[in-house]
Amino acid sequence: MDRTLVVSDLHLGSRSGSDVLRRDGVLEALLEALEGVERLVLLGDTLEMRQGRASVVLERSRPVLERLGAVLAGRTVVLVPGNHDHALLGSWLERRGAAALALEQRCAPAQASFAAETVASMLAPAQVEVAYPGVWLSGDIYALHGHYLDVHMTMPTIERIAVAISGRVSLDGGRRWDDVGAPEDYEAVIAPVYAWAHAAAQSGRPSPTVEGGRTVSTWQSLRGTRGRALRRRVLPLAFPWIVRAANALGLGPLRSELTTDELRRSGLRAAGTVVERLGIEARHVIFGHTHRAGMIDGDIAGEWLLPYGARLHNAGSWTFSRAFSSSPQSPYWPGTAVLVEDGAPPRLLSLLRERSAAELGGA
Repeated sequence: MDRTLVVSDLHLGSRSGSDVLRRDGVLEALLEALEGVERLVLLGDTLEMRQGRASVVLERSRPVLERLGAVLAGRTVVLVPGNHDHALLGSWLERRGAAALALEQRCAPAQASFAAETVASMLAPAQVEVAYPGVWLSGDIYALHGHYLDVHMTMPTIERIAVAISGRVSLDGGRRWDDVGAPEDYEAVIAPVYAWAHAAAQSGRPSPTVEGGRTVSTWQSLRGTRGRALRRRVLPLAFPWIVRAANALGLGPLRSELTTDELRRSGLRAAGTVVERLGIEARHVIFGHTHRAGMIDGDIAGEWLLPYGARLHNAGSWTFSRAFSSSPQSPYWPGTAVLVEDGAPPRLLSLLRERSAAELGGA
């Protein structure tokens, strides 16, 4: 029986230390899950390339990648770039220009970029392929990182606003900034944002906005959980007006509701739109990006089911967040993966459910 394990959002090399696989003893849980698996899919944001120079991030990631490669000797690793490691495919995308992209394009790591070639060397003797924007795991199961959904999110994150502004500049012919229907359209909208974020990181001094910390701190202030007292009082009052202004400027549709329920709903609605726009004809679509694993117990099944019957699955992440990883029962708790076996629907695994917050970096 063919078995594929899908993991997303490892964010290896994070300067903040939120990537839990570099914590003592944590990697063993993933290595054990690879027993009997023929293929590992690294479904985007494998590297945290927004928090420092690529060379530094790669060296921080080396111990984890080398151990993965040793365990997977002779087996296949499929590397799917995401938004935080979009530069893994930089050289290949640059050579293609505006040429049309299929749902699955494959290339050798050396063709993708020097960084991808370096990752492949660290994963040796595993056999590494690069796939983008996604990969077919079988005739009816498709997997992609999910960063295209930022174009359709209604949650007003900083990156979502940046994507909207980029789209207004990038798309021509009088089209709306979110008038996208093919992978090359999405790339035209998002790639400039990612290129700017990567360039800022290579300076060695990326700002909290580029790293993503500004979005989290703003979220906490708006919900009254962290931040200076004045900011916690004023920002929630001003926020609905800020959202209205953004919508009036044509950067919407955006909503001012900031709850974890709305964050989940917004991500699932956006993922469904991506599947529809790209014409992904699959019974199951696996994505990551939002760090919110699912479906889990307590979720509403209908939210994960698309109108024509396809079911969404989210692989979650391997990062610990004090803002979101409240307990092992949280859908944002790190250490989840999706197992794909012949003849069976994808199955979500929780590999770090028994670990404490202190073990994962939350002390």
